Amino acid sequence: MRGARVEGTMSIAAPGRRLLRNIPLPFVQRSVTGGNRRPVTSSLSLTSMIDFLVVTVVFLLISFQPTESAAANGVKLPEATNISDMLDLPMIAVAKTQILLDGVPVGSTRLVEERKRVETIDELSQALVAKRQLWKQVHPERPFPGAVVLQLDQDTSSIVVKSLFHTSAHAGYPAISFMVERSGR
Repeated sequence: MRGARVEGTMSIAAPGRRLLRNIPLPFVQRSVTGGNRRPVTSSLSLTSMIDFLVVTVVFLLISFQPTESAAANGVKLPEATNISDMLDLPMIAVAKTQILLDGVPVGSTRLVEERKRVETIDELSQALVAKRQLWKQVHPERPFPGAVVLQLDQDTSSIVVKSLFHTSAHAGYPAISFMVERSGR
């Protein structure tokens, strides 16, 4: 029975495209036969993409410069030998004539320097009191540390430093620390 066809079975045909072959529309026939297709194989040069990525990474690494808040404010900190690690405390910074509390402007040193006497800096005092009240609301079970860090330029006048001490203590922050640079022994 070789070559004979058995009723109810189909003959085996060569593999290939069969869908849409019998549709008599010309644009369907072109799309089935691949007449207006782009070639499937194309070359993609990864060298240029890798070069671009390397150049971009090198540029970003060279241009990245981590800035500390003191350097960003133009403050030259005094040097010290015996230091401790930085704590998470409110920071009062003096950048030129501007007083900043955690980076937010809260006053000026001009009035203190003009009057040449120790004074309470009202805006700073109000901001410190608000910070103290917020801390007490957030941490009702813990005692208030009452500490603040001063970030001062080494050329800041003593009358400004004394006024900052006075204002901080008056606002409920009697423990005052200075931010300094580690001296290179």
